Amino acid sequence: MTAAIRIDSIDAAVDYVLDKIPGEIVLGIPLAIGKPNPFVNTLYRRIKANPARKLRIITALSLERPVGKSELEQHFLDPLVERVFEDYPDLEYVKDLRGPGLPPNIEVCEFFMKTGDYLGNEPAQQNYISTNYTFVARDMELMGMNVMAQAVAARETEGGLRLSLSSNPDVVLEVMEKFRARKTPIIAVGVINHKMPFMPNTADVSPDFFDVVVTDPAGTHTIFAPPNNKVTAADYAIGLHASSFVEDGGTLQIGIGSLGDAIGQSLIVRDRHGAEYRTILETLCPDGLDGRSLGRFDQGLYGCSEMFVNGFLRLIEAGIIRREVFNDVTLQTLLNTGAIADAKVTPATLKALLDAGRIHSPLTQADLDFLTRFGIFKPGVALKGDHLVFDGVPLPNDLRGEAQFDAVCKILLGARLQGGIFMTGGFFIGPRDFYERLRTMPPQELAHIDMTRIDFINQLYGSEDLKRAQRAKARFMNTTMIATLGGAMVSDAFESGQVVSGVGGQYNFVAMAHALPDARLIMMLRATHDNKDGLRSSIVFSYGHVTIPRHLRDIVITEYGVADLRGRSDSECIKRMLCIADSRFQDELLKQAKDHGKLAKDYEIPEQYRQNLPEVLEARLHPWTEAGLLPDFPFGTDLTDDELRMVRALKKLKHASHHPSEFLLMAVRALFEEKPVPKAYLERLGLDDAHSFKDLLVRRLFANNVG
Repeated sequence: MTAAIRIDSIDAAVDYVLDKIPGEIVLGIPLAIGKPNPFVNTLYRRIKANPARKLRIITALSLERPVGKSELEQHFLDPLVERVFEDYPDLEYVKDLRGPGLPPNIEVCEFFMKTGDYLGNEPAQQNYISTNYTFVARDMELMGMNVMAQAVAARETEGGLRLSLSSNPDVVLEVMEKFRARKTPIIAVGVINHKMPFMPNTADVSPDFFDVVVTDPAGTHTIFAPPNNKVTAADYAIGLHASSFVEDGGTLQIGIGSLGDAIGQSLIVRDRHGAEYRTILETLCPDGLDGRSLGRFDQGLYGCSEMFVNGFLRLIEAGIIRREVFNDVTLQTLLNTGAIADAKVTPATLKALLDAGRIHSPLTQADLDFLTRFGIFKPGVALKGDHLVFDGVPLPNDLRGEAQFDAVCKILLGARLQGGIFMTGGFFIGPRDFYERLRTMPPQELAHIDMTRIDFINQLYGSEDLKRAQRAKARFMNTTMIATLGGAMVSDAFESGQVVSGVGGQYNFVAMAHALPDARLIMMLRATHDNKDGLRSSIVFSYGHVTIPRHLRDIVITEYGVADLRGRSDSECIKRMLCIADSRFQDELLKQAKDHGKLAKDYEIPEQYRQNLPEVLEARLHPWTEAGLLPDFPFGTDLTDDELRMVRALKKLKHASHHPSEFLLMAVRALFEEKPVPKAYLERLGLDDAHSFKDLLVRRLFANNVG
């Protein structure tokens, strides 16, 4: 590894890349917030202006400041976007891809897209790469990647400049390892963004990890920070059910968005309000609470997830994510079995390691390094000849003799195991306060969070014994769009082939859930979806495309309950899925199953599952919303109270626009009535000085829907 070249200008860094690579540039950049947008935009503009050069970008989850689809939405969003996203620079290839199109000499290939954003976009659909997250480094090499660029955090230390891969050590570590081992030519560019949180442990690298380090202040900008979404009654019902399958002392993986927040808040309610938690679940579970976990988290949980999200940080702050794991198989196994009681170092700790054969008597240098690394011995213990030396005091290097063992323990033992990790993540994304809390977290707390390689997190291959020991009682929680009665899951695309998002890491977590003996897969979906085509069931008899085949079925959760499908026959799976479907669609689904010979002709859905309706669910959870246990925004929001009122009204209008009869009724009422609304709301939306019939009608429609 040669010393990195430091360049203080983004333009000069782009010049360097263009000079070093005379042919096509194949640029790999991380998914989500790890992209060095100013560098990418400069390179993009330069090649766009020069048809003789070619550029291919390989990436995922290219984020864009929110843009209103209507004039009304634009008026509302403009002040909010300026306040929340500040100087975040949009990626110019995203703007072109969604607008006039990319120039013919530039191609963008993504393996995961922002949900639903590229439906109908032919270039994006045609250049989508369907692959597992764990295969991305391999696929980048296959596609001829020759430049890797990433936004990094920076810190001056006594030893000089250190860099952190921050949000995205997920792929770059494996990429550089593969490329350099095979001597495949590549230029690695690190662009310092001082607003990126400096994450320690695996993410902390020398500047020489990169070939080029860009120190231009223009590389620093606001990190993309999506505001928290409202957690609905349906979200909470799903989250409450899911939280009751999490075992104390276990491992947790969850995703982003309102469902992730719902799970996080449900776990907090379970831990802090046990009686109320049980009562809430009893109202949601007509078949009782057998098999559910309802107790407090006395041991705590270990978070291991490709995405480290706000919900995880809140669980850390609530003291629920706190089960430490250690990067040693024997040590971790002894902790799992109770042979080592806890993280407090005692003579029993040393004896257990000796009995297990992890250390020897006399101790070798490797043994001493291990004991010092994990805090079992105090720092500064040295091995000299046949003695251990600490602060000039020699001790016989003998752990078998009782007196010698006691002397070693009295003088050399540390107080607590060191190097424990309670949160492992591959990348992160969250609201503004999430980043700020990471930036200001005390170092001793931040040390328990390890942002690391995705090939470590998303699969068991490689260090398998260690991963199995760490991931005890794992619960892998994933969302899906559509589920079949047989238990297949549709998560990435429609049967037309149109890609909604991507496979990402979902298949890997499904595979792990079946490979680990005490793990469970929890697939979550809302029972219905409503769009311009009308209300549809998210549970269907069959579907022409699946992401997860039915032979990998396990636990499926909707807002109406839980279907445990593991090891069940097809008919039993179908019966259980029918019980968690929306009741407005149950009869048709039942008929289809019978028509295809998958259910007995005389089977009927039990009556207690015939009230799976939104209004019933709302009524059951409403008291707990009023009591403050299930708030709309459990982890806060960037929106003001006035903005929340306006959003609710705009959402009602948008929903009505997809349902002509509903919109007509709303419009007729608006012709005869206009409810009073704060003038500031109308000014914000450009409706305060409405004159045309259309604008006057829109103003009344909006005013009448402000709660």
